[in-house]
Amino acid sequence: MPQLRYFLKGALILIPLSIIIGSVCAFFLWSLEALTLLRWEQPWLLYFLPLGGWLVGLLYQHYGQSVVAGNNLIVEQIHQPGGGIPKRMAPLVLMGTLITHLCGGSAGREGTAVQMGGSIASAMASPFKLEGRALQTFLMAGVAAGFGAVFGTPVAGAVFAIEVVAIGQLNYKNLLPCLMAAFVGNGACAWWGIHHTSYAIHSTAPTFQADPFFGAKVILAAMAFGWASRLFSELAHGVQRGFAWLIPVASLRPVLGGVVVIGLVATLGTQDYLGLGVTAPQPDGISIVQALSGQWVDPWGWWWKLLFTAVTIGSGFKGGEVTPLFFMGAALGNALGWFLGAPPDLLAALGLVAIFAGAANTPIACTLLGMELFGAENAGYFALACLIAYLFSGHTGIYLSQILIRSKLGGPNLPQHTTLRMARQHQNSRWKTQWASRWGRIQALLTRRIKP
Repeated sequence: MPQLRYFLKGALILIPLSIIIGSVCAFFLWSLEALTLLRWEQPWLLYFLPLGGWLVGLLYQHYGQSVVAGNNLIVEQIHQPGGGIPKRMAPLVLMGTLITHLCGGSAGREGTAVQMGGSIASAMASPFKLEGRALQTFLMAGVAAGFGAVFGTPVAGAVFAIEVVAIGQLNYKNLLPCLMAAFVGNGACAWWGIHHTSYAIHSTAPTFQADPFFGAKVILAAMAFGWASRLFSELAHGVQRGFAWLIPVASLRPVLGGVVVIGLVATLGTQDYLGLGVTAPQPDGISIVQALSGQWVDPWGWWWKLLFTAVTIGSGFKGGEVTPLFFMGAALGNALGWFLGAPPDLLAALGLVAIFAGAANTPIACTLLGMELFGAENAGYFALACLIAYLFSGHTGIYLSQILIRSKLGGPNLPQHTTLRMARQHQNSRWKTQWASRWGRIQALLTRRIKP
């Protein structure tokens, strides 16, 4: 049977790959937790953030020019397998992320896991002489194994790997290999004794029939999540361009970024917005866990985390954006819950997954993520929030190499296979043309009025 032969051949290749990726992610998560606890015990490590940024910049300047694109390089290689992903990507992003977190940079872990998974998959593909579609599948499986292992969500990891590649299209042919890789990777990570944070909410959402006003509140909140994800994507890219314009030497950009982060901490008088943000150094500090508990949190906490993360990632520190996005979504959802008169813990859970859906353009994966993290009781609301946030985020995102197969509802009609980077350039060009036209009309009107 060709199906059985295909399955066994895939399992023979994917299982060793996933075990290795899951084990590497286990080491990464263990190291991350140890370094975070060390930073909490020694708050003065924050003042080494500029030095840490300089070390990260030097590492990539001398050894990482070919992998500096990070997640975008993975996406590009999945689209068009070519020179492959350099093996050095995995150790470089691992070291860079650990340095970032040791010194207090606001970053996540998904980017590291995805890059390590893609790099290891590319390295293991060479002996098997995989190319073309087989190589694409293998790289996507590496991404799925990394994502599934680092968050403990294998189903969401599998769908994320195939959904993140192209906006508006899912390739179901790769779903089974990705699902296999994600489950094995997650299992290997758990075998090493790694435990993921257990998120829980206690409020139960009413059905639409029982309380249509609650559904309206969810829709309003989801719009806000979409706008917030768009704001983060645009600000992070803008900060990156600003640092590149201001400091031509790439290795020095994180130095300035570290100084800015220290200044923000001094201004606010708290270190709650550093690191992952899953828990806080102090029991009463703002964090993802606190927002999900339903306790009142600073209604502007989401904005401060957004700013800290945009400066950290935009200046050149390494890590991911997803866990900080979880923080932003949970904090914003908590604030909106109190404002709208809805359960704050439930809206925090919706925000946690929806803001990620908008920033990564992966509404299906994020719906499944919500179900794996919080249970399936509120699956309908997770789907509603993720889809609306995805639509309201526009043609923006944290992965600019994503290909746009179909324009979003209400968005401009763009050519097929346009990348998000090209879509942003098109949008910026359109805005410049519109503003130039309006300014021309204003000048003509003023000229007519002041004529004698």
